[in-house]
Amino acid sequence: MARIDLDHIRHTYTASPKSEADYALKEVDHSWHDGGAYALLGPSGCGKTTLLNIISGLVTASEGRILFDGKDVTRLSPQERNIAQVFQFPVIYDTMTVFDNLAFPLRNRTMPEADVKRRVDEILAMIDLGDRAHRKARGLTADQKQKISLGRGLVRSDVAAILFDEPLTVIDPHMKWMLRTQLKQLHRQFGHTMVYVTHDQTEALTFADTVVVMYDGEIVQIGTPEELFARPKHTFVGYFIGSPGMNVVPVTLDGGTAHVDGEAIALPAPPRERPQAKTELGVRPEFVRLTRDGMPFSIDTVEDLGRHRIVRGHLGAHAIAAVVPENETIPAEPRVTFDPAGINLYADSWRMELEG
Repeated sequence: MARIDLDHIRHTYTASPKSEADYALKEVDHSWHDGGAYALLGPSGCGKTTLLNIISGLVTASEGRILFDGKDVTRLSPQERNIAQVFQFPVIYDTMTVFDNLAFPLRNRTMPEADVKRRVDEILAMIDLGDRAHRKARGLTADQKQKISLGRGLVRSDVAAILFDEPLTVIDPHMKWMLRTQLKQLHRQFGHTMVYVTHDQTEALTFADTVVVMYDGEIVQIGTPEELFARPKHTFVGYFIGSPGMNVVPVTLDGGTAHVDGEAIALPAPPRERPQAKTELGVRPEFVRLTRDGMPFSIDTVEDLGRHRIVRGHLGAHAIAAVVPENETIPAEPRVTFDPAGINLYADSWRMELEG
């Protein structure tokens, strides 16, 4: 296992970058703890796979350094970094049996055969392929092949880090849940440093202790799932995390009050600084209340999900979603209020600090 330090990393695929827009990965300067479970979360093209490949050594950063336990590994290969990596699509040896695919990295390190068998049998049980151990990999389904690839990344106990690049894409939903749970258990048992790339918030939030949210080539927030939900540092985090995502509406500020379309919203506290920028109010649907007193609200649709309903409508010209518990009555002529505990303010998309 290793502590990973990303020392002012930047990367461009352009020979002569002229501006920040030419960088696929904008400056990253963070330290990830030895034994941590991290998820890189963001949409396609946000830079998360570029960052993962820089950590693994498949890509050399245009600028900056990467250190494992204080050692500069910027110019070292993946093998020299002692990295295990699992890719989005399975990379296996079709002519080998399932057992031999998993045993291959251990035998390359001249591990005694008895230890190879013990370790491979453990992984076979974890990925539920014990009954296919002595079958050639060629005849297996795509999700079974990906489980072999996943198992080969997990089979070594001496790696500095295990990196996963959207490894569950071809695996069915039920098996995804099982493997995420098993990965989490494995992390707790052995303490590997793990970095998991995904665009799926459920995968990220259920796997990782710390989630790194990326947008447009930069890290916009690093935090626990609870922090990302309660205090999104960027409007993108609020939108991307949660289902539905955070409501964001443009407002004007007057001390401890926000104004939207002629309506006044009491804030938990005034902002510490008066912003000279576009200001927005963010509130998650869980903190939107449908009442008989409040701001005028027109309902467009109601989605019944069993335990709760998602009510979508408009506050003036602005679309708003609210989560309503199943046992709560929706008023015939609803009005809307925002729970102050769930209100966040943003200036040019970045969260503002409030007084107190």
